[in-house]
Amino acid sequence: MTKAVADDRRRSLPSVDAVLREAGTLDPVARRRLAAAVRDVLTAKRAGGTAIGAADVAREARDLLADRDRPTMRPVLNATGVILHTNLGRAPLSERAIAAMREAAGAVSVEYDLAAGRRGERHGHAARVLAEVTGAEDSVVVNNNAAAVLLALAALAARREVVVARGELVEIGGGFRIPEVLARSGAKLVEVGTTNRTYLRDYAAAVGDRTAAILRVHSSNFRVVGFTASAASRDLASLARERGIAFVHDLGSGTLLETTPYGLGAEETVQEAVTAGADVVTFSGDKLLGGPQAGIAVGRRESVAKLRSHPLMRALRPDKIAIAGLVATLAAYRDGTAERELPVWRMIAASPAGLARRARALAAALAGAGIACEVVETRSTVGGGSLPEETQASRAVGLEGHATRLAQRLRQADPPVIGHVAQERLALDLRSVLPEDDERLARTVIAALSR
Repeated sequence: MTKAVADDRRRSLPSVDAVLREAGTLDPVARRRLAAAVRDVLTAKRAGGTAIGAADVAREARDLLADRDRPTMRPVLNATGVILHTNLGRAPLSERAIAAMREAAGAVSVEYDLAAGRRGERHGHAARVLAEVTGAEDSVVVNNNAAAVLLALAALAARREVVVARGELVEIGGGFRIPEVLARSGAKLVEVGTTNRTYLRDYAAAVGDRTAAILRVHSSNFRVVGFTASAASRDLASLARERGIAFVHDLGSGTLLETTPYGLGAEETVQEAVTAGADVVTFSGDKLLGGPQAGIAVGRRESVAKLRSHPLMRALRPDKIAIAGLVATLAAYRDGTAERELPVWRMIAASPAGLARRARALAAALAGAGIACEVVETRSTVGGGSLPEETQASRAVGLEGHATRLAQRLRQADPPVIGHVAQERLALDLRSVLPEDDERLARTVIAALSR
């Protein structure tokens, strides 16, 4: 194309006013937004030397606005086989938690004492049920577990030393490292032991006049196996009491239920950590607990009181919506209904036989729509830094065809479907899909792939 022809085409482009006239009557806000989109379309056309009429510019501008207005955070169907998928929001919430969070959206007594008729404090809402389900004397809630660890160290060990096993200096998701969190708290790190073996005597030798606490950290998303050794939590708690220092136990994900009945490895429960004698036990609300994002610190009354009164508490405190969802989630443990009520535990408890039946039904529905597929055996994971390297037998529907192209088409579906590639096929693992979503999953896949 010659420069003269390109210039002629640019000059033939309609004006913004001409396009807006073509668009018809609009309210002031819609007119202003459309005008901005029209300018963007015309700028692109001028750069490309493309001729286009006013009606086409108006259509492209509306399409551009629709694309900009489309929410970027959308509900998806998680068929990855990872139950607590960090990129997909971790724990799906129970109906009870969702209802409580919706109810808390209005004016609520989050910091108002209804009996006394004056200002109250927000930590009491979860404290009672946390005491009942964990056995701890007191508790506070913050916005995530990293914040709970930061607050505990800042309140109990600022400007003093904290003893940590070298093998527990982990990096968690997003590049956050325990040594950096510890440094931000104002405490000084003292490493003991080796990567794979740390004994009680290593801790005892490191405790001195400047020591404020012993910190135990969950390994999160990795596991050291083979020639290993670590001190028992009960022994660390006893050592801390003997030396007059605090024992802070970071459980990471944290669980209130035993994991071995589901074919998973043993995970120390919150109740066990409290009983072992830790001054403060921290864990997440949105992982194995199955609630909204939150960090929870439970433990001895005098230790937790220092966390509650620390200036950082103001910056780290949760909002009313998170508190409402957390209390509703904890109530399921109190009532003994967690395994039936909370999605994360329903998914963990799903049997391979039950998953196989569901997979066969899904495969039959897809095949009936002309989509080639078959049921395949897979291994699912809990995810979210919980139970590292532990998997469960699962079942998935493997789709025939180019895995990358199929995955892209399903990501563009409504709602998007996220699977995983297994044996060079796109697999839809039903471990991370609730049974009540099976029919919607089938409809969505058929609509996306049968075109």
